[in-house]
Amino acid sequence: MIRAVIFDLDGTLIETERLKAQSYAWAAAELRPGISEGDVVAAFIELVGRTREEVAQGLAARFELEAPARARMAEFGVHEPWQAFAAIRLRCYDAMLADAELLRANRYQHNIDLLQEVRRRGYRTALCSMSYRDQVRRVLEVLGLAEAFEVVATREDVRRAKPDPEIDLLAARRLDLPAAACLVIEDSPVGVQAARAAGMAVVAVTTPLTRPAFQDRDLLDPRWVVEDPKTVQAVVQARIEAAG
Repeated sequence: MIRAVIFDLDGTLIETERLKAQSYAWAAAELRPGISEGDVVAAFIELVGRTREEVAQGLAARFELEAPARARMAEFGVHEPWQAFAAIRLRCYDAMLADAELLRANRYQHNIDLLQEVRRRGYRTALCSMSYRDQVRRVLEVLGLAEAFEVVATREDVRRAKPDPEIDLLAARRLDLPAAACLVIEDSPVGVQAARAAGMAVVAVTTPLTRPAFQDRDLLDPRWVVEDPKTVQAVVQARIEAAG
């Protein structure tokens, strides 16, 4: 029986994945003027849900950013080219996070409504995000959700990132519940893989960034993949009932 609902943050409660993609594109263009920002955004989509290091390394290799990033390492006091690229990108992203109106404009109200509904119905709630704690706190405060979760787990809390199930299992332990009692709400393939590896029920509420991956790959029973936000509460209810 489902007793708790664990929410992802980026791409689930708010479309920060799109903002992250743009920040990587701007950083890449700063390092290599003339680079196609659209190409960088498209490449980021393939890495949605991965860690900062994995994304920065992947994009740096794909767009030949190592040399210009290496030249900026001393500026940021780092030891690897990807870290300089990530530092430039983080400067762009922090500016976005400072814009409360931008964050509110990118919220996913259908999933926030789902969060409020499951809380109203007495389900316990947790948040599992691969973003860092300060970023998570900022977003939750702007969205008015700072007190919405019993447990908040972030990148600092785990050694291994999604698709490893470590963060979902950590949330279950902090809730003092077995994994089978938890339902995870995710948007990305790696998030779904993490939830399944944890032995948890999962519903994928896809976004324009993540939807193609679910259409092209057999990641989850199609019954539990939401493409129309209007159906999210009905699909979640069906998943809860299916879990017994």
